[in-house]
Amino acid sequence: MSEQPDPSDSSLRAGAHGPGPSGLDLRADCANCFGLCCVALTFSVSADFPVDKDAGEPCRHLRTDFRCGVHRTLRERGFQGCTVYDCFGAGQKVSRLTFGGRDWRQAPETAERMFAALPVMRQLQELLWYLDEALALEPARTLHDALRHALDETERVTRSDPEALLELDVAERRAAVNPLLLRTSELVRAQVRGKRKNRRGADLFGAKLKGADLRGADLRGAYLIAADLRGADLRLADLIGADLRDADLRGADLTGSIFLVQNQVNAAKGDAATRLPPSLTRPGHW
Repeated sequence: MSEQPDPSDSSLRAGAHGPGPSGLDLRADCANCFGLCCVALTFSVSADFPVDKDAGEPCRHLRTDFRCGVHRTLRERGFQGCTVYDCFGAGQKVSRLTFGGRDWRQAPETAERMFAALPVMRQLQELLWYLDEALALEPARTLHDALRHALDETERVTRSDPEALLELDVAERRAAVNPLLLRTSELVRAQVRGKRKNRRGADLFGAKLKGADLRGADLRGAYLIAADLRGADLRLADLIGADLRDADLRGADLTGSIFLVQNQVNAAKGDAATRLPPSLTRPGHW
């Protein structure tokens, strides 16, 4: 078998630290958020939540300082969904920028709009994450000007006032960015020689893929729920939108996978031998 490029090699990435070179705040900072995910989102009794909660209703564990009162024992209490969720920094942006630091308790007239703004901002912040990562990928350097323009425009939109933010057509914004991300994926995955697997949107629920060679595979939007990916080689695979809930990633190599985000990793199973991109954190429950 011919030697493939090491996806963790700095020659493949333009940025050395974090998801990319933009310097944007794309990680959740709960200390600067008004507990928005604990209020704005709906909970339904399931494997992810032990209780029902309507959107706009504060979680019973939300403290007066907007922190979670049971953060250290969420999984033991059945709140697995909370440990998976990642807002990409949308929570603090809505709290501190969109609504200027006025919290929904002290200014209840802001509550409805603030809660509605969170999912919109989250989608925009997720787009920024993908664009930021694409700018760090050296094989996509011919697209960097267009990617930078798309990132700047998306960031500008995130700074809109509440009314403009809530009127935004997020699907249109995603559609405008998606061709750039697709082309980035093609350029990066071309680093893997030979035929690359195309399983875009495939139903791989419970698939037995232990030790599979998935280098450079297109797994965009694939359903990999409970798939056995132990020891699989996922270097340079495109995992944007792939559903990795309960996927077994023990010993898998994802070091050079692209468009993989923290909530996907949080939803999967892994161990100390699982190799992740440097921009992501190994979940505490692994």
